[in-house]
Amino acid sequence: MPQIIYIADDEKNIREPVSAFLSREEFSVRAFPDGDSLMTACERAMPNLVILDIMMPGTDGLSICSRLRQADSELPIIIVSAKDSPYDRVTGLTLGSDDYLVKPFLPLELVARVRALLRRSRQTGQTGELEKELSFGPLMMSPARRTAFMGNQSLSLTPTEFDFLAYLVRNQDRAVSREELLKALWQLDWQADTRATDDLVKRLRKKFREILSPVRISTVWGYGFRLTMEEE
Repeated sequence: MPQIIYIADDEKNIREPVSAFLSREEFSVRAFPDGDSLMTACERAMPNLVILDIMMPGTDGLSICSRLRQADSELPIIIVSAKDSPYDRVTGLTLGSDDYLVKPFLPLELVARVRALLRRSRQTGQTGELEKELSFGPLMMSPARRTAFMGNQSLSLTPTEFDFLAYLVRNQDRAVSREELLKALWQLDWQADTRATDDLVKRLRKKFREILSPVRISTVWGYGFRLTMEEE
């Protein structure tokens, strides 16, 4: 059964070619001229992945992204936009998107990002099927089931947050650079500002604080991050 992708973009000359290209790649695609109509469709049935433009009539794409993330913490979301500043990229990621693609883009690049993100999502169930559970102190992660627990408390993570944290756990004996994390997460040459990793860390730290976690994501200044325990 084909995976379902929803696209919201008010530019017909982008919306229709992208829809046609993804359909040829054997995805089931529904396209919407604005974010509100996409949101209405999502309230009826969630897709496997959403592609959002930022500037649209009615509710803007960033607001739609935030609402979708609140509705489903694991829904893969890609933002496409003509805005190319580091601020816009980080804002998109702050609100919960998993990737940010700048217009104009090649259809093949979009497909590569869609496939990379779906590989990491709970819907595909392909990533890490044979990998054993990961642990760091009270943090337990199952790549096969895409679940994470801090002690007996469940962690609600987006696909990118899950893989970001899993990568740190796998490499818990060393510090990991921002550039390495970006390459590992997106599996392609994603030219995003490396502050995107800082934003992911802020989101994870907030979730850790909310459950009084002793696990810390420590900053290695000028380089990257590593996992530590509170007593350290």
